[in-house]
Amino acid sequence: MTSPEQQRDGETAPLKVAVIGSGPAGLYTAESLTRQRRVPVRVDVVDRLPTPYGLVRYGVAPDHTKIKGVAHSLRRVLEHPDVRFVGGVEFGTDLTRADLARTHHAVVYATGASVDRRMGVPGEDLPGSAAATDFVNWYCGHPDSELERFVLNAEEVVVVGAGNVALDVARILVKTADELRHTDIPQPVLDVLAASRVRTVRLLSRRGPLQARFTAPELRDLLSLPGVDVVVDPAQVDIDHTAIRGDVARAARTNLRLLRERAALAPEGRPRSVHLHFWARPREILGTDRVTGVRVERTRLEGDNLVGTGETVDLAAGMVLRSVGYASVPLPGVPFDADARTVPQRDGRVLDERGEVVRGDYVAGWIKRGATGVIGTNKSDAAGTVRSLLDDASVLRASAPDLVDLYDVVEDRGGYDDWLRIDAAEADQARKLDRGERVKLHGWSAYREILGERIR
Repeated sequence: MTSPEQQRDGETAPLKVAVIGSGPAGLYTAESLTRQRRVPVRVDVVDRLPTPYGLVRYGVAPDHTKIKGVAHSLRRVLEHPDVRFVGGVEFGTDLTRADLARTHHAVVYATGASVDRRMGVPGEDLPGSAAATDFVNWYCGHPDSELERFVLNAEEVVVVGAGNVALDVARILVKTADELRHTDIPQPVLDVLAASRVRTVRLLSRRGPLQARFTAPELRDLLSLPGVDVVVDPAQVDIDHTAIRGDVARAARTNLRLLRERAALAPEGRPRSVHLHFWARPREILGTDRVTGVRVERTRLEGDNLVGTGETVDLAAGMVLRSVGYASVPLPGVPFDADARTVPQRDGRVLDERGEVVRGDYVAGWIKRGATGVIGTNKSDAAGTVRSLLDDASVLRASAPDLVDLYDVVEDRGGYDDWLRIDAAEADQARKLDRGERVKLHGWSAYREILGERIR
């Protein structure tokens, strides 16, 4: 509804906003824009893929069905009458910032953090060494991921990292195919997992259990797996919990209690095992033609600084997956801080190299603040950016009085109807395979079968 003040000022035309990225940050931005009543808006949510939801679809482990339920609430955002989903359009290739200046008053970049951080150790690029993000994309059915990327013919795998993604990866590696049948994991991926030879997974954490970034629910999921021995060294969790201080104290105490309880149990000789190694830093990936192991150095804290002790051990491994953090990538024509791997901003407004506001450009999500927080964190983050954008609304509208429609600039690559066709095809596949609510399509060729050759 238009306010009397807007009517007097002639500000009855909607503010047109483009949101680049349809993951949680982008869709929470669209939701925040459409729920407010200060300014009438029209929002185009643009994504490179024909499918929305970003990290919820392609980053959340398939057996985390409750977290995946976030997609149901995000769906309501896409079905709002003032929101249009524009799929199959890549910013920087199909659409430039100059193009968007002709079609929208403002742009919010919400492209997330799509690449992994590297460890910077010798042997990191050997065959058999990969980013956990690649493995996650593979088992989540990202169309860019090729089925042949992972064959899982190694009996021993090392996962480097102590966050939730590292635990997700370990859990998927040691679960049986039958335990994953009810999930939306693509059938070709499930077939590979069914033939997996993986028996032992070792998680390496550079720091101790009190500094681990995984959450208690993730740890409980790992500890409760049937048919899996989770092995914890009692000496590494023999810590005085009363010394824990700060904001993370409660979470750290819970993790420590769970780890101590597991450390007190002897392994039962189950078919698969996960070993948690704290104070362990990879120094080299071993092998000539492919990965054969990892050289690990024991570490310790000196104050707040992590230092190596010089004591090393070699662990056998046929595959290494690094999960040491996500990073954003630069966007064409958008300022970027290469050190922080984020877009410089103040209150969500993009800043140029002089620290001055770039009119009409905004950021939300991980590309704004770095790869921190959980899915829900993006809601308040997006709301902060939207407040800044709405404060600028009068200036934005006055600076671009005559706009054209987005489809006058870029060819129609896809929209919400295309996503609904993919959605229906995945539900149909689940019925045929008797596998629950949805089974994801795998690969671009599967999408083309549904949508035709206009999908690249």
